[in-house]
Amino acid sequence: MDSVNISGRRGVPNKRREPANKNKPGRPEGLSNVRDEILDAAEIIFADHGYAGTTLREVAEAAKVTQALINYYFGSKFGLFEQVFLRRGSKISDERLDRLHELKQSGQYDVKNIVLAFLSPTLVLRETKAGRAFIRLQARLHTEPPEVSYKLRNEAYNASTKAYVEAFREVLPHITECEAYWRVTLMVGAYMYAFSDTHRLEELAGGVCNPEDSQEVLEQMSAFVTAGLQAPSINSK
Repeated sequence: MDSVNISGRRGVPNKRREPANKNKPGRPEGLSNVRDEILDAAEIIFADHGYAGTTLREVAEAAKVTQALINYYFGSKFGLFEQVFLRRGSKISDERLDRLHELKQSGQYDVKNIVLAFLSPTLVLRETKAGRAFIRLQARLHTEPPEVSYKLRNEAYNASTKAYVEAFREVLPHITECEAYWRVTLMVGAYMYAFSDTHRLEELAGGVCNPEDSQEVLEQMSAFVTAGLQAPSINSK
């Protein structure tokens, strides 16, 4: 039996083909990494142009595949966007939960360490170009249409974020449930802005601060957020 030979762009077979599968097309040989390569290319383009501003043609050109192959793996542009976001978003959420569990067992269960456990998985992403692209994509998600953003954000982060709200309520018994949700939401907004390469700090501070130094970023962010979380309850008499 002849095998499929790929020539030119990946996903474009030459004239020799396998017999067609009536149920689903077979995956071309030698493309074991192509799905991840499509995700990598799409991640950067979605981060730069947003969901509406990205076309599958652009992604196909960047990944050097056909649009048909993208549809084969992901079904649609939304299917691609969903997998791009959940690939890293779900991993961040899982790592946050793992860190929180370890912290509870360590005897160092306090506000600052809970903040560090929440921030650290995302901060690590700033060390790579792909990771930075995801952080920009994550920040952009809040400006995407609700039908695009709500489902993905909830699927990726609801469980872990609610777990951290409960953790802060345990170590900060003086704040209300409403205040805990507000303060965690403000923490999320602060880290997204600080981590997403807006370059505002470099322009504003004129070299006094170094947002490329991950340790400096983590120290400043954790100090700021910890103080905010520990602030007195606004409902206290």
